Formats: sequence, structure tokens, C-alpha cells
Amino acid sequence: MAMLTGGQLVAKMLKKENVKHLFTLSGLHIAPIYAGCVEEGIKIIDTRHEQAAAHAADAYARLTRGVGVAVVTAGPGVTDALTGVANAFLANSPMLLLGGAAPISNQSRGSLQEIPQIELFQRITKWSDRVPRPDLIPSYFAKAFRTMLTGRPGPVFLELAWDVLCDFADEEVLAPVVQYRTDARIAPDPRKIEQAAALLANAKKPAMIAGGSIYWDNATEALKAFCDKTGVPVFLNGAGRGCLPSDHPSFFQHTRKDALTGADVVLVVGTPFDFRLNYGGEPTFSADSKIIQIDIDPTEVGRNRAVEVGIVADVALALTQLTAAVPKADRSAHLASLKEAEKKKVAGIAKWFTDDKPIHHYRLAKEINDVANSSGDPMFICDGGNYVAMTAKVLEVKNPGRWLDPGALGCLGVGAPFALAAKSLFPERTIWVIQGDGSFGFNGFDFETAIRFKLPMVIVVGNDAAWGQIRVPQVQMFGEDKSPATLLAPTRYDEIVKAMGGWGELVTEPSEIRGALERAVKSNTVACVNVMIDPQAPEKSGAMGYAV
Repeated sequence: MAMLTGGQLVAKMLKKENVKHLFTLSGLHIAPIYAGCVEEGIKIIDTRHEQAAAHAADAYARLTRGVGVAVVTAGPGVTDALTGVANAFLANSPMLLLGGAAPISNQSRGSLQEIPQIELFQRITKWSDRVPRPDLIPSYFAKAFRTMLTGRPGPVFLELAWDVLCDFADEEVLAPVVQYRTDARIAPDPRKIEQAAALLANAKKPAMIAGGSIYWDNATEALKAFCDKTGVPVFLNGAGRGCLPSDHPSFFQHTRKDALTGADVVLVVGTPFDFRLNYGGEPTFSADSKIIQIDIDPTEVGRNRAVEVGIVADVALALTQLTAAVPKADRSAHLASLKEAEKKKVAGIAKWFTDDKPIHHYRLAKEINDVANSSGDPMFICDGGNYVAMTAKVLEVKNPGRWLDPGALGCLGVGAPFALAAKSLFPERTIWVIQGDGSFGFNGFDFETAIRFKLPMVIVVGNDAAWGQIRVPQVQMFGEDKSPATLLAPTRYDEIVKAMGGWGELVTEPSEIRGALERAVKSNTVACVNVMIDPQAPEKSGAMGYAV
């Protein structure tokens, strides 16, 4: 058998997991991995910041429902990627961060960029470890893939020292590393399915809130079949957006509070009782509602809120079996009542679709929605505060996997790196980056990466020259004179993208929005539409909050 370097073994293990792209920022510590990836045909996309590389790997994992990989150099390369790993951890994303390190023979002697890296990740990964020898790379990577993709997904960090990557091992060490993980799904306890079915059979006004596990467990068809039979109104959050057609009778977007507070039975499916659901309490939920919770992670069941029935299972299997167990129900009157309430909420938003200046967030959102959904198969990447939260109320997400947001960490700066991954995987889709002006500043230079790799996308910057989601309540609480650090300049982000080699246009008039968006799409490059929006719009329309 041939002798292979550690870097070649790494590349061969990535290829086993069908990894086609790797995100990185160059460093000599990790150069042997690059060489191996070139040999294996794995495309290397080098970003302008290690945080961006980690975010891109996170998005890659979400969009493939597989492994996303970032490779960074030792020391500051690893610490720069830390935030991206933390974001993936709270978003339950199976990203693999590979960090370089000084040669093992020189460790603890004060090598360049030497810090205790393993410990940094132990609380924000499913596993963090060091590969001690090149011949152990296959078994360590097999464990990493198994760990990341088993149960609730999550990230892993592996440290690879320079000599581990440069030294040789016999290719035969790869031979036994096969069938190292299972794709078996966890089936629900039949008793719990019976209990949940009994609750639903007697429910007069049930409701469902469904999150990321609907997408991760590929449960879209199971969700639709459940809704067809039971007539339960459904609200989707996070990665669950787009998993039920917007024209389905059970689909609702604007009346979540009305439905949940008035529900006698609520199904909480694949989404935690965290801040986005007010920890399971009022005013989001009624104290009298009976809860059926379905989650792959038993530690999430009953966290923050008592549940009548807790089902630990793959969401697709659980919904399929629950659908078979419940009697068909006619809840048309309940749905009709919610539809009327939904129409009123939509009308309340639509009244801001005006030509008033400064441009209202909702007006901009409507134009984005109309242009994006007029043709093709758009994907929305959301990176910002109030502007994103308000835009989310207007956008129609028509298919699964077409919506990416940071997740529970609420990490700004994911726009450009998420878009890099999305366009690399799906070149036929139009990628829309819904970007706040504040968040542009985090990883905006990676739009240059997109230009360099010829990855067209449309960036729509909502520019209120402020950290709007922070400034408005801060001024309310402490007054104008005690609210520093919340203002920005009305920067020409369109000119920044143009200077990088892309296309850009400034919009100050409502009538200019649609034309600018259409020209951005037709530019077939990285295009930035910089729209000056009303800093007071969230306060005026009572729409402060976070996108879920």
C-alpha cells in the first residue's frame, strides 16, 4: 500500500463524507490539508476572516444536512473561528473545525501561535480533541462524523499538529474505516403516540409551532400529511420556514400569539422553549394549554415548561405515526377564524407599503418579496436586527432550505459567509442577503471573496445608520444623551461593493426600489442595493423584535 501524509488522509476522509467544498483562511500550519484536498478534487474557498470560514461551513452543513468543514491555522486562526463554532453549536449544525497547531515535539515550549486550543471548544462542541498521530486520522474523523450527525447535530473541533499532517502513514489505515455511522432514525414510544393522539382527538383549538427539526429530519411530507388530516394550524420558525406551502390551509404566519394563547393543545415540534418562545410561558403560551413536545433530544423535553406528552424521536417518524393514530378532524371553523385574524394582521403591515420617506422597512420588504419570488427559486439569508425581523414577516419562503438565519446565538455577520456556501452549493438559485448596515461591517469584506470566486448574489442593505434594534429601546430607557455607541454613519455600502469589483446602487426613494433590485439580479455579479430606511419605523409600527 502507498504511504500518505496526514494531510492526504484528512482529504480522503472528507471525501468519504461527500464534502465538496472547504472554507479556510491560509496558514502554513494547515498547508498539507490543502495539498490533499487539491488531489481529491475538494474545492477550497479562502475567505478574508476565519470567522467567515466557520460561518460558511455552518451554512454548508445546514444546506446539505451533512458535514460542513472549515480549516484554520493555529492560535489566532482558531480563536477567530470560535464565534462561528458557537453559532453552529446553538443552531445544532454539524460543522467540523480543523485547527492547525505547532509540531507536537515543540508543544509547551513556546511555539509560534501556541495556545491551549482543545479546552476553548469543550463547552461549545459535541467533541473537542487532538489527533495524536497520522495513522489515527481515519478513526478520529470517523468518530467526528458519527458524533456530529448522531442525535441532535452539532459541531466538532479537531486539532492537527504540523508534524501529524506532514508525517506519513500507510494507506491501509483507511481500509477498516467503513460503515462507521448509521442513518437509523429514532422511533417514538408507541405509548406516547397514543397519549398524544388522545389529546389531539379531543382538542377544539389545537396549534403547532414547528422548528428546525422539520427541516433536518426531512419531515416536510410528514408535516403536510399531518395537517391534511388534522386541520391543525401551523407556525414555522428558524430552519422550519418553507417546510409547509404558504397556500396550505394550515399555514399561518402572523397570528402565532392568537393561536397559541387560545389553544387547548399545542404541539411543539423540533424547536426549544427558549427566548424565541418566551421559555414556554405567557404571553406566548397560555398556562392552561396542554403541551405535546416532540424532539430528538430528551434533555429538551420539558425544559422551561411542563409538558403533558413528551415524545423523543425523529420528527418525521413521530409525525407519520401520530397522523396514523389520530382521527380525521374538521377544524375548518377554527382555521377560518384564524384566517380572518391573519388578514387583519396582514392589512396592518400593508398600510406601511406607502411612498412615504424615509423608506419603511415593510415597504422595502414587499419589494424584495415581489422581485425575488417573481421568478426562479430564491434563497434568503438574513443577517441583522429589526430590519430582518420585520422583513421576515413579509417574505414568502416557498420551499424547505431556502431560509438561513444565525439561530439562537443571534450572531451578526453571517450574511456574506452563509451566501458563499449557498451559492457554491446551488449556483442556479438567486441568493438574497437581507443585511443590516451594522451587520455588513462584520464580514462584509467577504463579498470580495464571492466576487473572486464568481458567486453572484444580491445584497439588500437596510441602512438606518444605527444599531437600530439596540438604539430604539436604549433611548426609550435612558434617553438620547445616555445612549452612546448606537449610531453609525450613512455609509455607501454600494460603493464598497463596487470598489471590490461588484455592482452597487443607492436607493433613497420608494419608487426606486424595484428597479434597483431588478437591475441587481440582472447584473449577474455580487450586487449591493443600499437602501436608506427610516430609523423610527420599528417604533412607529410596533414591530420591534427578533426574527424566528
